[in-house]
Amino acid sequence: MTNKYMYFIANWKMYGNLSSLKTLDKVIKFSKSKEIKGGRLIYCPPNTLISSFSKKFKNCQIGIGGQNCHESDVYGAHTGFVNSQMLKNIGAHFVIIGHSENRVKGESDKLINLKIKSALDAKLKVIFCIGETLNEKKKKKTHSILSRQIKIGLKNIKYKSNIFLAYEPVWAIGSGLIPKHQDLFKTVKYIKSKFKDKLPKVLYGGSVNPKNITILREINNIDGFLIGGASQNAKKFIDIVKKTYS
Repeated sequence: MTNKYMYFIANWKMYGNLSSLKTLDKVIKFSKSKEIKGGRLIYCPPNTLISSFSKKFKNCQIGIGGQNCHESDVYGAHTGFVNSQMLKNIGAHFVIIGHSENRVKGESDKLINLKIKSALDAKLKVIFCIGETLNEKKKKKTHSILSRQIKIGLKNIKYKSNIFLAYEPVWAIGSGLIPKHQDLFKTVKYIKSKFKDKLPKVLYGGSVNPKNITILREINNIDGFLIGGASQNAKKFIDIVKKTYS
């Protein structure tokens, strides 16, 4: 159980269409009730739905974000890409950058750094994903991998107040597995130790669901959750929030 102000970020990945909008009614109603307590809800749907979600959430406090952006903050010949300014223009206030599903396709720490700078310049808040693979975990490289990702990803970025760090162990995403309680607490503590001034908000992501949230909520240095598959179901998403505070 927690009394903290927590963030619940719904990453819809490559799912959803216009008919998905009707599934949000329950979440909107919940967001206006006292049951939400200290939670802030943020949806990151595919780019095709950001504008529609923004309009749908017009009269409530649910935030909107994108799932990635191009590193250039000006228009250019980049077929198939969307930059941070374009996300901002259609209603986004957040953007996920550095997700492992993009890293595995070749997104480097240096490229992620450029994307974060572009997003901050556009006045977007950044959800910066970091995490180790199963092989790296077995070799006890978790801390060194996270340290490198943070150091390069945030190089020459002075003002970090608009950056959330989302710790997503790659081996946990979509696997149904989550780190052991003490391991996760120590990892989050390590991440926060990399910042000398104001400590960042550190979220956890990786197979978060209504069943394991009762375990995850006990780790008191976590500031919220980045939720994948479970967030596409309104009841499951609401249950995660409720159980965090129950």
